[in-house]
Amino acid sequence: MIPPDLPTELKSALDARLHGLSRSDAAGRSAIISKTYRDGGGSGAIASEADALAYALARMPATYAAVTASLNALAEITPDFAPTSLLDVGAGPGTASWAAAEAFSSLTAFTLLDANSALRALALDLGGASTRLRSMTYQQGEARAELARAEAVDLVVASYMIGEISESERKALAELMWSKTRDTLLVVEPGTPAGYARIVALRAHLIAAGAHVAAPCPHDGPCPLDAPDWCHFTQRLPRSQAHRQLKSAELAYEDERFAYVALTRAPAARRPARVLAQPVVSKVEVTAKLCTPEGLAITKVPRRAKADFARARRWRWGDAVVDEG
Repeated sequence: MIPPDLPTELKSALDARLHGLSRSDAAGRSAIISKTYRDGGGSGAIASEADALAYALARMPATYAAVTASLNALAEITPDFAPTSLLDVGAGPGTASWAAAEAFSSLTAFTLLDANSALRALALDLGGASTRLRSMTYQQGEARAELARAEAVDLVVASYMIGEISESERKALAELMWSKTRDTLLVVEPGTPAGYARIVALRAHLIAAGAHVAAPCPHDGPCPLDAPDWCHFTQRLPRSQAHRQLKSAELAYEDERFAYVALTRAPAARRPARVLAQPVVSKVEVTAKLCTPEGLAITKVPRRAKADFARARRWRWGDAVVDEG
């Protein structure tokens, strides 16, 4: 399991770029960029080195935490997976590549794709701080065009990017990413109803094309949740002083909500149930909402079942649960 906070080399590289930086200017740029993303404008507001750095300082910690949580879930379900090659689609400043490098020591080849030249320049600059990422290949261009030219790899990751393209383009992009996947495709999106809807649509489309779900779902069937409920998870991460200043935040931590799906060529050997919300622990029982191979279940573990109760008290939102108790 890899921790949710940024690797030491990446922290140091970002801290080095804080010297001489106007925090108020960076905060203003970050706010504009965040609004553009929320309004569906993608990375269009990131036009300069200063914009790219403001974005990385404000958003890299949270997106890194979400990707690491997703990779941890994947590694738990497929412990023998040892990819040697990665394709990072819509890579931005390289966040997912840093997370994958931490999760899989087996990775030796990193290919990143993004159309934004400012983010590409920052990613290459930051990657120089890592002995493994400094040899990355970063292709600048439209995702579908660059994907069509890319070679197939063991692991394809697309984090926080499918929401940046039109709905009509998503199926074609999903098919192209899957065609470049020798083993596993991981897609991570914001943990909003809209982000979940994009994940569910991509999931269904690629299952129909022969994919299998490794995580978070314990099955390849339709999502059992009904609106207004939606499947998402949360990852707590620490905030540095600079991070708090950029986001005008007081708390020393942040909770990033995300939705994800990991799809594989071959079905996982085991697919345990998944905790879909933080369990409620009372004096008499633990109540948990689980997604199981048979569908949605509300499981109650009574205190009198001492061993099961003790185990259920340790369940956390997003955990895989081998024995449903």
